Amino acid sequence: MAIVHDFELDVRGEACPYPLIRTKQQVDRLQKGEVLKVLASDPVAPQNIDAWAKKSGNELLAVEVDGGTYNIFVRKG
Repeated sequence: MAIVHDFELDVRGEACPYPLIRTKQQVDRLQKGEVLKVLASDPVAPQNIDAWAKKSGNELLAVEVDGGTYNIFVRKG
């Protein structure tokens, strides 16, 4: 089942820590419960975003791999 998202952030081609920094900036702008879809090509981005989400009270809903792209879904806590 596809996850419905409110916003999309494309950080493909960027290496960590930039995908995480930009994800954090975008999530800060969301309303509680909104979902951000992050498109990343850096293979460490999902783990970094997951670790940050746990610490920050947000929720990593899913990571889908589509070719070389990681679709990372984060819900604002």
